[in-house]
Amino acid sequence: MSSGEFLTRFTIWVVLACYAIGTAVFALSRKRPKWESAARLAWTVACVSLLAHVASAFHFYHGWSEESAYRETARQTAAVIGINWGGGIYFNYAVVLFWVIDVAWWWRGLDAYHRRPRLLVVPWQAFLIFMIFNATVVFKTGPLRWVGVCMSLAVACFWLHSWMQDTARFGQV
Repeated sequence: MSSGEFLTRFTIWVVLACYAIGTAVFALSRKRPKWESAARLAWTVACVSLLAHVASAFHFYHGWSEESAYRETARQTAAVIGINWGGGIYFNYAVVLFWVIDVAWWWRGLDAYHRRPRLLVVPWQAFLIFMIFNATVVFKTGPLRWVGVCMSLAVACFWLHSWMQDTARFGQV
């Protein structure tokens, strides 16, 4: 395995691990500041690792060519679901953009983060889980697929738990 391949793979596994850890800690924090700060740190490391992953993939696999990345996305999509379409790459760009915004919002303060409208939080987390599920379950095989299934289910359960706690506590939807 080349160093470029290692870096690209390593950074995405850091993203997934820190996302899962951040989600679990945040869901179980019960608004304890130390726990929430730890969750925010994991969330931030995941975001920075995602930026490093994208940079690594573009550098080592695509020579900084958008066209190359689009073609490879189309090739993988055709191989898995039979549709030769590279537009899925724009969903990846959306994840990067929204994750950076989410981290910045969280660093404004925990109170500001808690006051986010549920109409933003639920679709955002559902979108992340959808993207992670596709990346680890739909587009992977073997043991990686099962890791993706377990992680996607666990993360969805943690977010559901967190949402139900907040709904019961504050009467919000």
